[in-house]
Amino acid sequence: MQLFFPAEPMAVRKALKASMAGLMHLNLTSDEKGVIEIVLAEVLNNVVEHAYANNKKGVVELQVKRMSDNLVFTVLDDGVPLQGDDVLKGPAPKLEGPVADLPEGGFGWFLIKELTQDLTYIRSNVRNKLNFTIALANTRVS
Repeated sequence: MQLFFPAEPMAVRKALKASMAGLMHLNLTSDEKGVIEIVLAEVLNNVVEHAYANNKKGVVELQVKRMSDNLVFTVLDDGVPLQGDDVLKGPAPKLEGPVADLPEGGFGWFLIKELTQDLTYIRSNVRNKLNFTIALANTRVS
Protein backbone atom coordinates (compact mmCIF):
# COMPACT_ATOMS: atom_id res chain seq x y z
CA MET A 1 0.00 0.00 0.00
CA GLN A 2 1.22 3.48 -0.81
CA LEU A 3 -0.48 6.78 0.03
CA PHE A 4 0.45 10.37 -0.77
CA PHE A 5 -1.35 13.16 1.05
CA PRO A 6 -0.90 16.83 1.97
CA ALA A 7 0.80 17.61 5.28
CA GLU A 8 -2.40 18.85 6.90
CA PRO A 9 -4.24 17.59 10.01
CA MET A 10 -7.45 16.68 8.13
CA ALA A 11 -5.44 14.84 5.48
CA VAL A 12 -3.79 12.80 8.24
CA ARG A 13 -7.23 11.75 9.48
CA LYS A 14 -8.22 10.67 5.98
CA ALA A 15 -4.90 8.85 5.49
CA LEU A 16 -5.39 6.97 8.77
CA LYS A 17 -8.85 5.90 7.69
CA ALA A 18 -7.59 4.85 4.24
CA SER A 19 -4.66 2.97 5.77
CA MET A 20 -6.85 1.00 8.13
CA ALA A 21 -9.29 0.21 5.30
CA GLY A 22 -6.37 -0.91 3.14
CA LEU A 23 -5.27 -3.37 5.82
CA MET A 24 -8.72 -4.93 6.36
CA HIS A 25 -7.91 -7.96 4.20
CA LEU A 26 -5.27 -9.03 6.76
CA ASN A 27 -7.88 -9.94 9.39
CA LEU A 28 -6.00 -8.01 12.06
CA THR A 29 -6.94 -8.43 15.70
CA SER A 30 -8.42 -5.44 17.51
CA ASP A 31 -5.12 -5.08 19.41
CA GLU A 32 -3.13 -5.01 16.17
CA LYS A 33 -5.50 -2.44 14.66
CA GLY A 34 -5.17 -0.33 17.79
CA VAL A 35 -1.36 -0.44 17.77
CA ILE A 36 -1.17 0.41 14.07
CA GLU A 37 -3.60 3.30 14.41
CA ILE A 38 -1.85 4.76 17.48
CA VAL A 39 1.60 4.54 15.89
CA LEU A 40 0.50 5.95 12.53
CA ALA A 41 -1.43 8.78 14.19
CA GLU A 42 1.60 9.75 16.30
CA VAL A 43 4.08 9.52 13.42
CA LEU A 44 1.94 11.30 10.82
CA ASN A 45 0.84 14.05 13.19
CA ASN A 46 4.49 14.60 14.19
CA VAL A 47 5.38 15.08 10.52
CA VAL A 48 2.63 17.67 10.06
CA GLU A 49 3.32 19.47 13.36
CA HIS A 50 7.11 19.47 13.28
CA ALA A 51 8.59 18.65 9.87
CA TYR A 52 6.28 21.10 8.12
CA ALA A 53 5.84 23.57 10.99
CA ASN A 54 7.44 26.47 9.10
CA ASN A 55 6.25 25.49 5.64
CA LYS A 56 2.58 24.56 5.68
CA LYS A 57 2.71 23.10 2.18
CA GLY A 58 4.15 19.66 1.75
CA VAL A 59 3.40 16.05 0.96
CA VAL A 60 3.69 12.97 3.13
CA GLU A 61 4.21 9.53 1.64
CA LEU A 62 3.23 6.40 3.54
CA GLN A 63 4.30 2.95 2.37
CA VAL A 64 3.20 -0.29 4.02
CA LYS A 65 4.52 -3.72 3.08
CA ARG A 66 3.60 -7.13 4.45
CA MET A 67 6.68 -9.19 5.32
CA SER A 68 5.83 -12.58 6.83
CA ASP A 69 4.31 -11.84 10.26
CA ASN A 70 5.20 -8.15 10.18
CA LEU A 71 4.06 -4.94 8.59
CA VAL A 72 6.91 -2.68 7.49
CA PHE A 73 6.12 1.04 7.38
CA THR A 74 8.03 3.83 5.66
CA VAL A 75 7.08 7.48 6.08
CA LEU A 76 8.73 10.02 3.77
CA ASP A 77 8.55 13.81 3.78
CA ASP A 78 10.51 16.84 2.61
CA GLY A 79 10.12 18.81 5.83
CA VAL A 80 12.78 19.95 8.27
CA PRO A 81 15.04 17.23 9.72
CA LEU A 82 14.25 15.46 12.96
CA GLN A 83 16.24 17.11 15.76
CA GLY A 84 18.90 14.42 16.01
CA ASP A 85 17.87 10.86 16.64
CA ASP A 86 17.70 11.44 20.39
CA VAL A 87 13.93 11.01 20.30
CA LEU A 88 14.43 7.55 18.83
CA LYS A 89 16.94 6.45 21.45
CA GLY A 90 16.16 8.59 24.49
CA PRO A 91 14.27 7.49 27.58
CA ALA A 92 10.61 8.16 28.29
CA PRO A 93 9.78 11.55 29.76
CA LYS A 94 10.02 11.59 33.56
CA LEU A 95 6.77 11.85 35.45
CA GLU A 96 8.16 13.21 38.68
CA GLY A 97 7.47 16.47 40.45
CA PRO A 98 4.64 18.97 40.26
CA VAL A 99 2.21 18.75 37.36
CA ALA A 100 3.24 22.22 36.16
CA ASP A 101 6.83 20.97 35.74
CA LEU A 102 5.95 17.89 33.67
CA PRO A 103 7.18 17.90 30.07
CA GLU A 104 4.67 18.80 27.38
CA GLY A 105 5.99 16.45 24.70
CA GLY A 106 7.91 13.25 24.17
CA PHE A 107 5.14 10.83 25.02
CA GLY A 108 4.29 10.16 21.38
CA TRP A 109 7.82 9.04 20.61
CA PHE A 110 7.77 6.89 23.73
CA LEU A 111 4.64 5.14 22.45
CA ILE A 112 6.12 4.75 18.98
CA LYS A 113 9.30 3.18 20.40
CA GLU A 114 7.36 0.86 22.70
CA LEU A 115 4.95 -0.37 20.03
CA THR A 116 7.33 -0.84 17.08
CA GLN A 117 10.50 -2.66 16.15
CA ASP A 118 13.42 -1.70 13.92
CA LEU A 119 12.71 2.04 14.26
CA THR A 120 15.17 4.01 12.12
CA TYR A 121 15.42 7.55 10.81
CA ILE A 122 17.52 8.72 7.88
CA ARG A 123 17.88 12.21 6.42
CA SER A 124 18.99 12.00 2.80
CA ASN A 125 19.37 15.23 0.85
CA VAL A 126 16.09 17.01 1.64
CA ARG A 127 14.04 13.91 2.55
CA ASN A 128 13.17 12.46 5.92
CA LYS A 129 12.68 8.71 5.98
CA LEU A 130 11.28 6.94 9.03
CA ASN A 131 11.06 3.14 8.98
CA PHE A 132 9.50 0.85 11.55
CA THR A 133 7.99 -2.60 11.84
CA ILE A 134 4.91 -3.74 13.69
CA ALA A 135 4.73 -7.44 14.49
CA LEU A 136 1.52 -9.31 13.76
CA ALA A 137 0.13 -12.41 15.41
CA ASN A 138 -1.15 -15.21 13.20
CA THR A 139 -2.81 -12.98 10.63
CA ARG A 140 -4.31 -14.53 7.55
CA VAL A 141 -5.25 -12.93 4.28
CA SER A 142 -8.91 -13.47 3.50
